[in-house]
Amino acid sequence: MKTPRNPGFKIFLIMLLSVPLFFVSDFYLHFQVYLSSNIITMVITQQWQVVVFFIIIFLAFLIPLSYRRKAQWVEYGLVTAFFVSLFVEMYGIPLTILLASKYFFVPGTQLPPNLLVINFMGVELGMDLAMLYGSILIIGGTLLITISWITLYRNSKDDNLVDKGIYAYSRHPQYLGFILVILGWFYGWPTPLTLIFSPILIYKYLKVSKKEEEEILKENPDYEEYKKKVPFLI
Repeated sequence: MKTPRNPGFKIFLIMLLSVPLFFVSDFYLHFQVYLSSNIITMVITQQWQVVVFFIIIFLAFLIPLSYRRKAQWVEYGLVTAFFVSLFVEMYGIPLTILLASKYFFVPGTQLPPNLLVINFMGVELGMDLAMLYGSILIIGGTLLITISWITLYRNSKDDNLVDKGIYAYSRHPQYLGFILVILGWFYGWPTPLTLIFSPILIYKYLKVSKKEEEEILKENPDYEEYKKKVPFLI
């Protein structure tokens, strides 16, 4: 039986992911407005400098500083397509919103109130509760990915299995980070695009995690003992 090595982190993550349950009405309104395309009245368009900036930032996460196995770039094609289409829709041409608005848009629909408004690269970005929550997930996921890569990079010259630092608490913290980022965009921008892509990408990362473990186990028998001590994600 595994002894929990990260009860505090696990409890914190469970509580963080449970936030929407405590603000059901706010999140419901947010999802209703976005999925019915009523957000068309507040959508940002033709801001290509913001599109390019975010695409570069998030695709940079796919550059392997050091992985536990050789990078399979074909596995990241779906992720690349997701981020490119996501940011083009958010700040360039909101194609799915424009198409859906012809069928679902209802004039006078109440939009979620903004809790925070920031000016970024000359564009005023407003965030309601769900978008702020999504941003927190994205920031948290980004930190996990960064810490994981740094840990792997610092130990890349060692032939032994990397089980130090954050890898002493999670076998796949980098994939957990990616999943949090995807969930963050899903909550913050719940359009037909993210509704379709998000579960597919999460499934993909879980599948890649399993495949990675099979490959490592063939090369390093010590990984079996590591699996008994450290949880899969949390």
